[in-house]
Amino acid sequence: MKFSESLKKNRQFQSVYKSGKSYANKYLVMYVKENGTGGNRIGISVSKKVGNSVVRHRITRLVRESYRLQEAMFNSGLDIVIVARKNAVSVGYAEMESALLHLGKLHNVTAHSRPVTDNKEVDS
Repeated sequence: MKFSESLKKNRQFQSVYKSGKSYANKYLVMYVKENGTGGNRIGISVSKKVGNSVVRHRITRLVRESYRLQEAMFNSGLDIVIVARKNAVSVGYAEMESALLHLGKLHNVTAHSRPVTDNKEVDS
């Protein structure tokens, strides 16, 4: 996460839960609140109900990597909390990234077009 910091304190999470807006899909719930700074802060929560520690850490890594690679698409100045649902246990990276971008579009915090990742040169 090049441009973003992490939410670490319980009170930071609670602030986003109480005054943020939430949307959900099959795998994730995303809470978003403006933080008044120039950068984003992201927090990831995976309950013990989802699975054992190996499963929970795998889901956390998938969400963090999905966000990291698509970070340029997200608007700045946001506190984002992502809560994994039980269905997220069986998903792979592509599905997790798709679910994250879907929620970002519902919140209107992502650009609607994907960044260009093709580095081909064009002959003039």
